[in-house]
Amino acid sequence: MCGIAGMVLRPGAEVAPAIEATRRMTAHMRRRGPDAEGLWSTASVVLGHRRLSILDLESRANQPMLSADGRYAIVFNGEIYNFRELRRELEADGVAFRTTSDTEVLLALFAREGTKMLPWLRGMFAIAIWDTRTRELFLARDPYGIKPLYYTGTKNGLLFASQVKALLASWLVSAEREPAGLAGFYLWGTVPEPWTLFRGVFALPAGHWVRICDGVADAPVCWQDIRARWQSKGCETSVHELRARVRQAVTDSVRAHLVSDVPVSVFLSGGIDSGAIAGLAQESGVRVEGVTISFDEFGGGQEDEVPGARAVAAHYGLPHYVRRVTRTEFEQEAQHMIEAMDQPSIDGVNTWFASKAAAERGYKVVLSGVGGDELFFGYSLFQQLPSYAALGAMLSSITGARSLLKVPFAALAKLRVQPKLAGVPQFSGSLESLYFLRRCLFLPAELPALVGADLAREGLARLGGFPPGMTSAHARDSGAAVGLLESTLYLRNQLLRDSDWASMGHSLELRTPLVDAKLLETLGPFTSGFAGRAGKMLLAQSPQKPLPDSIVHRPKTGFSLPMERWLSDVRHRRAGSELPLLSASGTPWARRWARTVMEGMPGCE
Repeated sequence: MCGIAGMVLRPGAEVAPAIEATRRMTAHMRRRGPDAEGLWSTASVVLGHRRLSILDLESRANQPMLSADGRYAIVFNGEIYNFRELRRELEADGVAFRTTSDTEVLLALFAREGTKMLPWLRGMFAIAIWDTRTRELFLARDPYGIKPLYYTGTKNGLLFASQVKALLASWLVSAEREPAGLAGFYLWGTVPEPWTLFRGVFALPAGHWVRICDGVADAPVCWQDIRARWQSKGCETSVHELRARVRQAVTDSVRAHLVSDVPVSVFLSGGIDSGAIAGLAQESGVRVEGVTISFDEFGGGQEDEVPGARAVAAHYGLPHYVRRVTRTEFEQEAQHMIEAMDQPSIDGVNTWFASKAAAERGYKVVLSGVGGDELFFGYSLFQQLPSYAALGAMLSSITGARSLLKVPFAALAKLRVQPKLAGVPQFSGSLESLYFLRRCLFLPAELPALVGADLAREGLARLGGFPPGMTSAHARDSGAAVGLLESTLYLRNQLLRDSDWASMGHSLELRTPLVDAKLLETLGPFTSGFAGRAGKMLLAQSPQKPLPDSIVHRPKTGFSLPMERWLSDVRHRRAGSELPLLSASGTPWARRWARTVMEGMPGCE
């Protein structure tokens, strides 16, 4: 896991300022890669790198790395889990290697296959490869979008980096707010791709690659769209065969994600996802330690993860570390979190403290159960949304019904202190609309009070779509439609991005065995068999020694924190919280936290 940055110059631009800009970008990302820093340049390009050593710990594997013939130079962030298999195939073709890293395998594979290499890769990655012969830069990103990659144009060329704030640190990029990013954050609690919070700065979309020549980027090209896995024709099979498929596929993914030259830990909650990963890791022969965070506010209650985590650790004979987190520590860490937060988000605090705990134990790698609910239908909305959508469709067929419901639902929203209830009449006509209502932070009608009428209008127009920032959830069935939305919106824009900044803020590589394109390819056609609790039950049974019944039947709590109690204190009220929609009294905690986060972002007025 690393941080990459660089600049492709326009003809006639001087390289010295680009070198200094790249140095500033890599310096900003020192926590992403504290083990080594590298820079390589020609008259046309500058490549910078920060390294967190995970595979081949020797300096020979540092980056930027050049191919044996000197034609290609690479900087790479991520891990290629099947690099050893790819290496053996390349060696059979006569390729000689100088390191035992996955980076050198990428270089050799690109030299042989070019862009066609991408479907061969199993992993999480953001790749930049410079061709000294054609003087073109190739950028690519993994299918799920686990690893971030951003770029922006300037008068002297194109900048790219693993972090938006690293681009700002170059001193060549304006911190002017992007209306679509601002509106997107308040609507979703995160900034939806490809937008960022700043004008002219864009995320390379997940599963895309792009070429840059003479400092100008071509249109990004999609090389793999995970939506297709939810849209293709499904397959029927017996429960017995499906159980065997899930076991084999998840076991294979966990084993692949254990490839490392340093010790590995696992975020261990009292749930099925992390428990199954812990069990499969133990069965693979790799010794992992479970890391759990605890809160005094949850002690002895349903939301307390510690008893369940201890039960899982004991069940599989794993060493287990419990790290207590207090309100005082949250207050002390809040500013550090917001500084590490590359784009604004209302989530990630839990991963921040869990990552801190793993780093304190000396780990550089941790496995996370993120993504299990999206693939195995773990959220209640997999059952609720299709039913509500059918009811909403029936309501839409009654003339004037929505208008009649506006007043009572507005009153109900105030009475129950649930502001989003006011949006039910408008956002209940389709599964996509109901999904937005479930996942949104604020309603579109609330934006003018937050950012002003002009910015709200421009932001909604630039986001496009209805609901804003969404496209159709066309899929083979309603369950797959929810899975598609969860995977390409909530998981991609929120959970994976938060996992990245929160873990890298502690120089920790977070790996996601349940967010894996190969796993989705294998199990995607069979998701109709995951309805109800069947998917999570199959996951719980994937280790040879299944999870105990106390874990399988434990009520779902999620990876939660006592944020409501922490933010109720007067000390957390910030300047600007006097806005009616963000007042401390009777306001959902996520809305109050959103204001605090936004005030800590660069470019705040």
